[in-house]
Amino acid sequence: MQPFVKLVLSVAMVAASLESLCAQDLSPRAYVITPLHSNAITLTYSFYDGSIILAGTPITGATGAYHVAIFSYYHSLSVFGRSANITAALPYALGNFQGTVQGAEGKIYRSGLLDSAFRFSVNLKGGPAMPVAKYLKWKQKTLLGVSLKVVPPTGQYDPTKLINWGTNHWAFKPEFGYSKRWGSWLLDAYAAAWFYGTNPDFFSHNKFFPGTQSRSQEPIGSFEGHLSYDVKPRLWLSLDGNFWFGGRTSLNGIANNKTFQTSSRLGVTASIPVSQHQSLKFSYGNGAYVRFGGNYQSVSFAWQYGWMGRPN
Repeated sequence: MQPFVKLVLSVAMVAASLESLCAQDLSPRAYVITPLHSNAITLTYSFYDGSIILAGTPITGATGAYHVAIFSYYHSLSVFGRSANITAALPYALGNFQGTVQGAEGKIYRSGLLDSAFRFSVNLKGGPAMPVAKYLKWKQKTLLGVSLKVVPPTGQYDPTKLINWGTNHWAFKPEFGYSKRWGSWLLDAYAAAWFYGTNPDFFSHNKFFPGTQSRSQEPIGSFEGHLSYDVKPRLWLSLDGNFWFGGRTSLNGIANNKTFQTSSRLGVTASIPVSQHQSLKFSYGNGAYVRFGGNYQSVSFAWQYGWMGRPN
């Protein structure tokens, strides 16, 4: 096998690590319910900067710096009398990645749409669907809920290129959520698993691989926790953390054990009300332990506008 082809196969693991990173968000208060027919649009900007750990490969000094903008819409509804909600998100990203292989430095710039995401969540215990008047008198105790996040292959993807923003496969994330309040304190804990479809056209139809290649990824299990404090209504601070494992990739049916991930992130989040309908959210995250993949610092800023009413 030519040395450059070996390089290409090694760099393929970079793409895998970037793909997995996008799945490891820190999302405090994801199962806290809202009044019936609540709506919100959110504009989020995030910046990621850091290293890419590729132990066991010829790539050294791998780094990435990229920007992500996300437009999302949220709506709450009733499902058999229980509080539920749906969220749709459309992200766009641009960034630079670089690394050194056997003394030769390489750089890549990418700009385009990431895969869109759709999430459905329903409360199982402690959170009936309520209009505003009843919700204002309600006090949270213990909430239990489940959700399903679906990520279809809608992002920018070119099979002749190794690193893309789109993944060219479906992804599904079932999750169980727990939320408990003690006065001004709120504890959230989630357990989830990511399941990935196969990319049937991975780095194909080019001068290195004129045919078709397929790449698959094993499930990733994840745990997430948040401890937050209400300073006053709608003004809160949160300490965030997660841990995930798995995600070993296979190329043309041949597994690469070096791509197995065992990683975690820590972060903080602050939500600040601006007016009756608007709020701002700031967050910071960093890799606490990364065995393989992206070890990024991240800073996010979000503006949210919310209102009540059933969609016309």
